[in-house]
Amino acid sequence: MSGEDKRALIPDEPDDAAREMYDTKGVMKPRFQVSSGLTSEIVSAISDEKGDPPWMREFRQQSLAVYNETPPPDWGPPLDGLDMEQIITYVKPDARMEARWEDVPEEIKDTFERLGIPEAERTGLAGVGAQYDSEVVYHSVKSEVADLGVVYTDMDTALKGEYGEMVRQHFMKILPPREHRFMALHGAVWSGGSFVYVPDGVEVTIPLQSYFRFNAAGAGQFEHTLIIVGKGSSLHFIEGCSAPKYNVANLHAGCVELYVGEGARLRYSTIENWSKNMYNLNSKRAVVDKNGIIEWVSGSFGSHTGCLYPMSVLRGEGARMDYTGITFAGAGQNLDTGAQVVHAAKNTSSRISAKSISKGGGKSTFRGGITVAREATGCRVSVSCDSLMLDSRSRSDTVPVMDVRCDDVDIGYEAKIGRISEQAIYYLMSRGISEDDARAMIVNGFAEPISKELPLEYAVEMNNLISLEMKGNT
Repeated sequence: MSGEDKRALIPDEPDDAAREMYDTKGVMKPRFQVSSGLTSEIVSAISDEKGDPPWMREFRQQSLAVYNETPPPDWGPPLDGLDMEQIITYVKPDARMEARWEDVPEEIKDTFERLGIPEAERTGLAGVGAQYDSEVVYHSVKSEVADLGVVYTDMDTALKGEYGEMVRQHFMKILPPREHRFMALHGAVWSGGSFVYVPDGVEVTIPLQSYFRFNAAGAGQFEHTLIIVGKGSSLHFIEGCSAPKYNVANLHAGCVELYVGEGARLRYSTIENWSKNMYNLNSKRAVVDKNGIIEWVSGSFGSHTGCLYPMSVLRGEGARMDYTGITFAGAGQNLDTGAQVVHAAKNTSSRISAKSISKGGGKSTFRGGITVAREATGCRVSVSCDSLMLDSRSRSDTVPVMDVRCDDVDIGYEAKIGRISEQAIYYLMSRGISEDDARAMIVNGFAEPISKELPLEYAVEMNNLISLEMKGNT
C-alpha cells in the first residue's frame, strides 16, 4: 500500500451536510513540506526553513524529547485513527506573506474570497491575518489602530523582530510542553499564528481577526496565538477555522495563550468549522490579573474528534471569566468540549454557559472543571450546561469536576439533557412549516444565546452552519 493508503480512513456519512463553500479543495502545490512522521531531523528541517533563532531551535528539540517520553492521554474520546507516522507536520504554501490583498496568489485569494474574509475586513474589522496550511499569507492592520501602538502581526515576524524578547518571555509559559503530549507536539512543530500586543490604557473598539484555512490532505496545522492586553486596555479578537474534507485523518493542534492585565478586558470569539476527517486537539489558556475580564465565545462544528477546554486562571483579586459555548456533533463525530477555571485569588468570579446538540448518532461530552484555591475566599461560580439530542441514536454526557479548598464560596452547577420536543415540531408543522424547517427553528432558538454574543456576520455564519448540519436530519 502507498503511504496515503495506509493512513486512517474516515468514512463518509450518508447524510453529511452540503458544505461546498468550505469543502472546495485547492490544487496549489506547496513550496516546501517535510516528510510524514516526527523525528529530530524533521524538526530541524522546520527550524531551517523558518530561520528560527537559536533559542527556538533548542525549544523545539526539547519539546520533541518531552513528546517522545509522554504517553497519549488515557481519557476522553479515542484517538485510534490518528497515526502521527502518517501526519505531515509542516506544509509551506507557494506564497509569501503579503500586506496587500491584491498581492496574494489568485488561488489562495479565491479561497478566502469564498469564505468572505476580505469583505469582513472591509466592513467591520480593524485587522486581519489569514493563514493557509502552515504559514500566514496575508496580514493587515488599519492605521488608526497601529497609531495607538497596537501590534498585530504574525508569530514569525514577532519572533524575529523587535518584539522577539517579549515573545520569548511569554511563549508556552502558561501552556508548557509538559502540559500533555499534544502540547509537546505543538512545541516541536508549531508554525504560523498571530501575535497581538495592546499597550496599557488602549481601547481597541473594532475587532481583530485571524482565519486559519487548512487545505493539505493528511497533514497537521499547529498555529500559535499569543495575545498580551495591557493594564486598563480592551480588545475583541475573533478566530475562524475551516478545512475541506478528505478521506484521511488530518490533525489540528494549535495553541492560544492570553495575558489579560490589571483592569483589562479581552473577548476571544471562535467559530471552528473543521471538516469531519479532522482531529481537533486544540489548547487555549488565559491568565487574568486584578479586576481583569476574559470572555470566551465558542462555536465548535465539524471535526471527527474534538478535545477543547479553554482554561482561565484568575490570579488577581476581582478577576472575572465568562464562557459561552455551543457544540454540534453529527453522525460519526465525537466532540469532547467544555471549560476550566482556576480561582486563585479573592473575590474572583466565573460563569460557564454551555450548550450542545447531537444528532445522527453523534456524541457530545461537556467537561466543566472548577478549581478554587484555599486563599480564594469570596469567589462566585455559576455553571450551566444544556444538551439537546435530536434522535434516539445520539448521546450527550456531562462530566463535572470540582476541587474546592475553602468554605467562603458561592457555587452553582446545573445540567439539563433532553430530546427535541415532538409536540413543538407538530405545532410548527400545523402552521405550514416543514418538519426539517421546524427542527431547524427549534435548534436555532436553542443556540440563540450564543449567536447573540457574536458580531452580526459571525452570528449569521454560525446559524448557517447549524442549518447545514440540520440538513438530512431524520
